[in-house]
Amino acid sequence: MAGSGEFGFIRTRLAPLARGHPAALDLTDDAAVLTPAPGCQIVVASDMLVAGVHFLEADPPEIAAERALRSNLSDLAAMGAEPLGYLSSIAWPRGVTQAWRDRFVDGLASAQDRFGLALLGGDTTSGPGPLTISLTLLGQVPAGAALLRRGARAGEDVWVSGTIGDAMLGLAIARGELAADPVLLERYRRPEPRLELGVALRGLASACLDVSDGLIADGGHIAAVSGVRLELQASEIPLSPQARRWLQEYPGAGITALATGGDDYELLFCAPQDCRAAIEALGPRIGLVLTRIGAVTKGQGIALLGADGEVMETGAGGFTHF
Repeated sequence: MAGSGEFGFIRTRLAPLARGHPAALDLTDDAAVLTPAPGCQIVVASDMLVAGVHFLEADPPEIAAERALRSNLSDLAAMGAEPLGYLSSIAWPRGVTQAWRDRFVDGLASAQDRFGLALLGGDTTSGPGPLTISLTLLGQVPAGAALLRRGARAGEDVWVSGTIGDAMLGLAIARGELAADPVLLERYRRPEPRLELGVALRGLASACLDVSDGLIADGGHIAAVSGVRLELQASEIPLSPQARRWLQEYPGAGITALATGGDDYELLFCAPQDCRAAIEALGPRIGLVLTRIGAVTKGQGIALLGADGEVMETGAGGFTHF
């Protein structure tokens, strides 16, 4: 077969994903040659996803591929970068069929075409498993304009995009722990990287990151790097109708479960108070709800405050690998 074997697979299935990008060199060399636009800096983000940890081993291959690329693109969004391309290194479990690999490539193709980028290179190998996907995303941003986690100052507002907790509920549905809901399941399986928002926040946000490990855990990273304290109002955290219904059905879990669940890939950012009007106008312009959920204060760490102003217990605050 023309596409059999490692190099046949690269030639027939992966090379078309280069989409003719000149930096990819048709995937015939061991590296790509990339030239950024004049006056721009390259933003590089790398992440690894392991079956059974970052997605379910039973997930369809196209879902695994889309989730991998979309979640990695969120790192570029968090820095206000525009995507250029990506490198893909995959360790296939032994015994994976050609048809399974083809479906995986179809998932990559769908996601990369949705966000306008091309495959620039990478590597393929096989091993005892589980499936391991390592992606390196390349983007560009005007020199000095990248959004960083450092930069938040006392007196600023804390904002978040979209809704929080949907992906946690989607994962529970995928595991068979909750009744099916296609909207929540899609929020988990195909996260939406907020690329347009990230670009729009250049010059407005003082600090920014994406919510991957949980609102509380990730907010704690901004607090630590910026040397400030973030105080979030539990009542202001934006929730979808589905999440609100879940809270009514499982009141014992509480808002803290949604605020520490992770996988939302929304942008959490800080901005000076005099940017409020601009940020409030930004949401309708890009079709995304932006909610002011707290304030930056002097001190350390992050706190989730209840209606009585008391600090709520959040445990570790979110997901950690070890």
